[in-house]
Amino acid sequence: MDICRQVGLNVRKFRTRKGWSQEALAYEADYHRTYISGIERGIRNPTVTVIARLAEVLDVKPGRLLDG
Repeated sequence: MDICRQVGLNVRKFRTRKGWSQEALAYEADYHRTYISGIERGIRNPTVTVIARLAEVLDVKPGRLLDG
């Protein structure tokens, strides 16, 4: 599976576990909702900095967002 797609699936998994919408995650991480949507759909290629920020907000280690 493509790494961008895998990151997106993991972001969605941890976001839904917190009961958050994409909009809520975007607000907490200080990104636009459409950017979060693109990450979750695997069409955005988030930088290491973005992955680190999302992991921090989702209360997981950054590596968890890369797990296959």
